[in-house]
Amino acid sequence: MESIVHKVLDSVDINLLDLLQKNAQVSNAELAKLVNLSPPATHARIKRLEKEGFIENHVAILNHKKLGFDLLCYIFISTNIHQEEAIAELEGVLSSMEEILECHCLTGEYDYLLKVANKDTGGLEDFIKKLNKLGISKINTSLALREIKSSTVLPIL
Repeated sequence: MESIVHKVLDSVDINLLDLLQKNAQVSNAELAKLVNLSPPATHARIKRLEKEGFIENHVAILNHKKLGFDLLCYIFISTNIHQEEAIAELEGVLSSMEEILECHCLTGEYDYLLKVANKDTGGLEDFIKKLNKLGISKINTSLALREIKSSTVLPIL
């Protein structure tokens, strides 16, 4: 059965997305060669993919350890907040906290999962104090000892 993505995107679009997610710095000329299109046609497709939301951003992924962020944590939090407006306010505050690399709303025992980068345990302690001021009812913190795999590449091919 054909996926919805394959109904909206053709094989050239999918190939472009795959190439760009593996190396966003590849030149338009090189991309054009790899997908057998002219550079203007390739550029137009990429702009369309951006406009349609398939490409959200082009970023550099930094090495957190080289920059002194030696403490990578996953923090599960629960709240007693149930009013829609209060939840939106909490999520806005969480979204603005620089230490949080990712924040996901969950089902199950906890309401949110945070991926947090800190330079040391003192930074983590300060961060948890900030969380406690937000009406968090339960916090469970796990420290990442080592990274086995980290990828931003979706298996779209």
